[in-house]
Amino acid sequence: MDFSFLWQGLMSITWRQLVMYGIGALLIYLAIEKGFEPALLMPMGFGAILVNLPLSGVINQFSEAMGETPGIIQWLFETGIEASEAMPILLFIGIGAMIDFGPLLANPKLFLCGAAAQAGIFLTIIIAVLLGFDLKDAASIGIIGAADGPTSLLVSQTLGSNYVGAIAVAAYSYMALVPIIQPFAIKLVTTRQDRAMRMPYRPQGVTRRMRILFPIVVTVIAGLVAPASVALVGFLMFGNLIRECGVLSTLSHTAQNDLANLITLLLGITISFSMQAERFVQWQTLMIMGLGLVAFVLDSVVGVLFVKVLNLFTPGNKINPMVGAAGISAFPMSSRVIEKLGQEADPQNHLLMHAIAANVSGQIASVVAGGVVLQYFANLG
Repeated sequence: MDFSFLWQGLMSITWRQLVMYGIGALLIYLAIEKGFEPALLMPMGFGAILVNLPLSGVINQFSEAMGETPGIIQWLFETGIEASEAMPILLFIGIGAMIDFGPLLANPKLFLCGAAAQAGIFLTIIIAVLLGFDLKDAASIGIIGAADGPTSLLVSQTLGSNYVGAIAVAAYSYMALVPIIQPFAIKLVTTRQDRAMRMPYRPQGVTRRMRILFPIVVTVIAGLVAPASVALVGFLMFGNLIRECGVLSTLSHTAQNDLANLITLLLGITISFSMQAERFVQWQTLMIMGLGLVAFVLDSVVGVLFVKVLNLFTPGNKINPMVGAAGISAFPMSSRVIEKLGQEADPQNHLLMHAIAANVSGQIASVVAGGVVLQYFANLG
């Protein structure tokens, strides 16, 4: 009896696949031991190992005897991401149901922080083009600066980027590393005195009617300004409307927990289809990881500098410059970073509610920015 099949798979492993096993193991380690976004990084890491096993059954295989045998991860990718970007978009319902826009509605000026902190996206697109990436790949890389994994995945997939896997890994990994990246970026452009600046929190009356109208109005305005953002903004705001309407509490709870957890789990392992060794292990992947880091740092730095400039024109009710860095979409990690840095500078300095307001404005701004990128770059050859 021929037992060669027992070692044939082992002999078929390439050095690139070995690299992917290492990357998969690293993602699993970061998820389990360090607690970095475990719901995403653990499925991505395990999936990276699954899709890189020789003749893996989780991706389509062809043999003369049996023809094409479908693989579950490839089917999930083609159905849930490639065909309609369903998984990233559906996840926005759960995200929207988790968000409380009350602090932002109480201080609408902080909307500007969310807009300013998206500058890293467009600056990184320029840098990527200068490094030789074509426009659609550069736009897909730049959207890593949205600090929003589903948006990064949707934009890169819709634009047909050659580096979907690397972009997804960069986006989700850096989201998990916000507590490490942001303090470094913020301290580059702030003094201890800046970080110690106090902001009293005096919430104005935010009525139930305002909370209900807000997601509807934002969706209409975003749809008129950037129609390509309707799927992103619309599903985010639909989730928030479920939360705020007051008559769908069971559905709101389901969206925040069961739906969000299930989609996150499936999304993580499905993304791994784009992490096959021959496409992932390239020198461009290292460049994308570097550019993703640049995008995150630029988001934070520009957000801080924008608030410093804004304070020059608003003598009263100044904003702590760090709150500008919370304008990225990484909710609520960035808010917690700002609160921690504020208390390091002054133990009595509480910035959490202001940072949350900027953070949720960044959630809106990031999906609008994603829509703007799609609107413009999808029409380019």
